[in-house]
Amino acid sequence: MKKTADMDCPIAKTATLLSDTWTMLIIRDLLKGKMRFSELEKTLVGISSRTLTLKLKCLENADIVKKSDIYYTLSPQGKKLKNVITAMEIWGKKA
Repeated sequence: MKKTADMDCPIAKTATLLSDTWTMLIIRDLLKGKMRFSELEKTLVGISSRTLTLKLKCLENADIVKKSDIYYTLSPQGKKLKNVITAMEIWGKKA
């Protein structure tokens, strides 16, 4: 996560962590339940294996995603993002 002057601001901290489309779509898909790497690749049309690997590592380091054996799941902290994703979906449908 990049450091900025506003990192004490909770909104800036959240925006920095979740600022790219792939991250949000990974969280969206994992809200449905555990998934294998190959399943995520199929649902995230256009993502490269390298980008998916890097994004998952970043989310693991931020304690949003957990990897167990061959599955990726959201951590309890990651599951708290459900309301954010839902709000974005509702807003996107109206925009």
